[in-house]
Amino acid sequence: MTDANAAIDARILQTNQRLKAAHMGFQIERRGQKLGLRGMLPPRPGSLRLKPSQQRLSLGLPATSAGLKQAEQTVKVIVAQIIQNSFDWRQYDSGSGWGRLDQIGLAQQLQAFEHHFLTEPSRLSHPASAKTTWETAYSPYLRKLEAIAQANPQLSFVEVLYATVRATEDNSRSRQVCCTALGALAKFLSVELPIDLKSLWGSYGLSQMRARTLPSDALIASTWESIPNPGWQFVYAVMATYGLRNHEVFFCDYSALLQGKPEATIRVLNTSKTGSHDVWPFYPEWVDHFNLRSIQLPAIQTDLTQTTLQRIGQRVTSQFRRYDLPFSPYNLRHAWAVRTIHFGLADTVAARMMGHSVAVHNRTYHQWMTHRDQQQAVETALNRNQLVAPGGGKAEG
Repeated sequence: MTDANAAIDARILQTNQRLKAAHMGFQIERRGQKLGLRGMLPPRPGSLRLKPSQQRLSLGLPATSAGLKQAEQTVKVIVAQIIQNSFDWRQYDSGSGWGRLDQIGLAQQLQAFEHHFLTEPSRLSHPASAKTTWETAYSPYLRKLEAIAQANPQLSFVEVLYATVRATEDNSRSRQVCCTALGALAKFLSVELPIDLKSLWGSYGLSQMRARTLPSDALIASTWESIPNPGWQFVYAVMATYGLRNHEVFFCDYSALLQGKPEATIRVLNTSKTGSHDVWPFYPEWVDHFNLRSIQLPAIQTDLTQTTLQRIGQRVTSQFRRYDLPFSPYNLRHAWAVRTIHFGLADTVAARMMGHSVAVHNRTYHQWMTHRDQQQAVETALNRNQLVAPGGGKAEG
């Protein structure tokens, strides 16, 4: 520590002793060559806190005798403002995101964010997927944010951001997607948020999957027979047998099926949402039962210069509704995943086939995995300990 820093620290200590004796409730701190305060302050703009809490406030004053004198005066002003209920963070915090929003500036920022999102190197190899993700998972919430900003010009960016999140339903997928989109925007704009948006996701995902009633395999097989159109029968059967997303059926390499290869794998092409990956059938017997070696895709628009992956997926959903099927297309995918769990397929392998991360897989299908693991543990214990049951004979393993 330099002599200058040691000298100013000694003066800060003396000043803080005076503030403590006067019951001001604040301390002055030196952080590098700048001075700030620490004490009980009202919630920052956009914070979900309802009561004052211990917080830091950067004054931007130099760590000098003159700066320290001004900091002591600022403490007295802030205490008076708190007593009069007139304290306003925006008088003191000049950090990014706390100023009033310039509507033209916001529109330009959103345009820049869109360009950044679509041209990131990781997305350039999957432009159709990137466009679909933007249109379905980002654009709706950014439009909502822009509308809230226009209706409330007095709000800061951070306040508008949290208001947009609160405008979505609690514990819903829309809340989760909104938090993801706005979190990415804040990161792009280098805006530091006082509350991590991930903490506002709620309990969507696990609770929803627990509540979901999946169709039985027998119902899946019998429902296929009720579809009158061979092309849509094929779409349904491929989704049931391989656990594909709605749109993925139209972007697969079916050559192994056409060539009669016994493993009957298909490859989801790079065009799709998660890139190229191979998928095996569960049940393998369904390949022949559903006549999947005869490729019969319905004739719909799949040119991604004319349509999007989202619209293709919506077409599948609308056909399910048209034929009055008793469950949604995604239930076929979830049923496939649970089926692999019952077969004992490694979770890492199943996640790869489904084109998502192991973390997402484990979170989504936690309920069934837990039951599988418990069942295996029980069977192992029973087989290892052949105890004699009361009444004679060994306990069954």
